[in-house]
Amino acid sequence: MSVDSGEGGVGAAPIEGEVKLPDGWAWATVGEVLVRSDSGKSFKCEPRPASPNEWGIIKVSAMTWGEFRAIENKALLDSSLVNPDYEIRAGDVLVSRANTVDYVGAPVLVEDVRPGLLLSDKSLRFTPGTAINRHWFVHWLRSPVVRKAISAKASGTSDSMRNISQADLRAIKIPLPPTVEQHRIADALGARLAHLDEIDRFIARARTHSAALRKQILLDAIPEPDAWPEEWQARTVDQAGTVDLGRARHPDWHTGPKMRPYLRVANVFEDRIDTTSLMEMDFSEGFGKYRLLPGDVLLNEGQSPHLVGRPAMYKGIPEGVAFTNSLLRFRADADVLPGWALLVFRRHLHAGRFMREVRITTNIAHLSSSRLKAVEFPVPPLDEQRRLISETKGRLARADRLKQLLDSAETHTTGLRRALLTEAFAGRLVPQDPQDEPAEDLLKRIRIEREAAEAERREARRAATKARRREKQAAKPPGAASPPAPVSRTPLPEGEQTILSLEFTE
Repeated sequence: MSVDSGEGGVGAAPIEGEVKLPDGWAWATVGEVLVRSDSGKSFKCEPRPASPNEWGIIKVSAMTWGEFRAIENKALLDSSLVNPDYEIRAGDVLVSRANTVDYVGAPVLVEDVRPGLLLSDKSLRFTPGTAINRHWFVHWLRSPVVRKAISAKASGTSDSMRNISQADLRAIKIPLPPTVEQHRIADALGARLAHLDEIDRFIARARTHSAALRKQILLDAIPEPDAWPEEWQARTVDQAGTVDLGRARHPDWHTGPKMRPYLRVANVFEDRIDTTSLMEMDFSEGFGKYRLLPGDVLLNEGQSPHLVGRPAMYKGIPEGVAFTNSLLRFRADADVLPGWALLVFRRHLHAGRFMREVRITTNIAHLSSSRLKAVEFPVPPLDEQRRLISETKGRLARADRLKQLLDSAETHTTGLRRALLTEAFAGRLVPQDPQDEPAEDLLKRIRIEREAAEAERREARRAATKARRREKQAAKPPGAASPPAPVSRTPLPEGEQTILSLEFTE
């Protein structure tokens, strides 16, 4: 289950000072319901999961998907650095301190975990008091009002990585119900959210089938080369049109008298060009060579291997656009329709044809113009091209409607999940019982627990320090002199003198 970042709406979760809480509830902060909180450490690790007999450090992806994923860890290089206090145990509430804008602060309850996994420096462990239902607590941390608070406090300029401090998380306000009501809320939410999770899984499976259907439609649109009809001409890409690589970027062209927008690999998706983030450079020279015309098909020259060659058609919007050398341009000959060229290239993409031509450098696959030119390209008569383009568009349109239905269903389940959480934490999901212990009383008990736990940790630290001193003393060689006593630097009262002991030797 993903973390919902919505803001609520009708029935939004209460905000202190704006909404009166139900009887028996009380306002608190996250820090006030905790007995302790721990931040993990940074270690040098290997880029692989730890084996069962190795220590591992969890990654933020272990906390991203609504459930704890123990396999998302990295093997620790030096096990001598392990502090067992940071080992993750069943019942821990973990929160990602750093993640994408949608998942920073994402909480999980650890239901089960293998031994030997440690907190990382990008994770926090919250230990609520015994009066706090941990399922209820995690549901609260996922609620829209908390997601909104975390989004407001998260720092960082990039959506790909945001950070939230432990202090900011501990300061978030909680409308705290009595313990028994927490159990009722957790049970009610658990049952209802389980139904929504099952619907989400169904939607995910349907999306997989929908993607497979779209792929098959494109594969079926054009037969394999050995099955091309006799009236089709067997050409290469170079024989069906012209192929050009875009213009290289250069620092000297960042400013100039003739700035022009250009498309790059980040703008070109399959059958779609995104012009919301166009960049510009100076085309005082060479604009005519690199200018795009309506009907030009652009293909990604460099991408991940399964996306290299991803094609889209430029339809003339916006006007006066060029392209860079992260893209290849195919301009069809007169007897090849641009729509047919796009269909051929889309089929090649989904058949993995381009992957047979790529060269990989630093994990990026490159499709050179010379290799693209040599790829087979069928050319049916123009009427046949039009018929196949029209039939394939119709089939893809029906697949698109299925995708729209799935999008609508996902939006609906997201709204239901948001409504459930906001109603639960406004005290409207389950009834209140005046006989329940008031939340103010359980806060007092948590405070006592926290103070006792802090005293226990202080005593443990003192005992550890004494033990280290004893070990150090025991490790001295026999007869070794003790270190000299420290010399007092306290100034003497005025008029007094110190007496120095003198030793005489013969």
